[in-house]
Amino acid sequence: MANSRGIEALKGTWSYSSNDNFDAFLKEFGVNKVLRTLAKTVKPRVIISEKDGKWGFRSESTINTTAIEFTPGVEFKDKGHDGEEYTSTIRFENGIWVQKIHYKNGKQVSVERLINDQDQLQVNLQCGNVKAIEYYKRAA
Repeated sequence: MANSRGIEALKGTWSYSSNDNFDAFLKEFGVNKVLRTLAKTVKPRVIISEKDGKWGFRSESTINTTAIEFTPGVEFKDKGHDGEEYTSTIRFENGIWVQKIHYKNGKQVSVERLINDQDQLQVNLQCGNVKAIEYYKRAA
């Protein structure tokens, strides 16, 4: 459930905590077993920011760092962790960050970011019929 504090509550630095069904999600997306095993060891730190209507999302880990800047509701192009190009649109709906990602290989991914009832950043992921959840706690 979304926290009543709204989208502003997403801003800040978040440390990875845990996940549910992430391996199955990666498998559905087409990630091979070796890379899925490596992904289990990665514990990213996420930074969400906003300035003058432009939002930023940065994911930092020992493996790599990625960052995007976007305006809500405006489609943009970028590359995923694997270098695969995609187009994406991020909208804010009722305190939830809703992102639709369309990869050139035909895969589509849905991402929802929200603050759950435990005051965690909850990331709901879906590829095909497979759903996964990642949880992050606010960094000290």
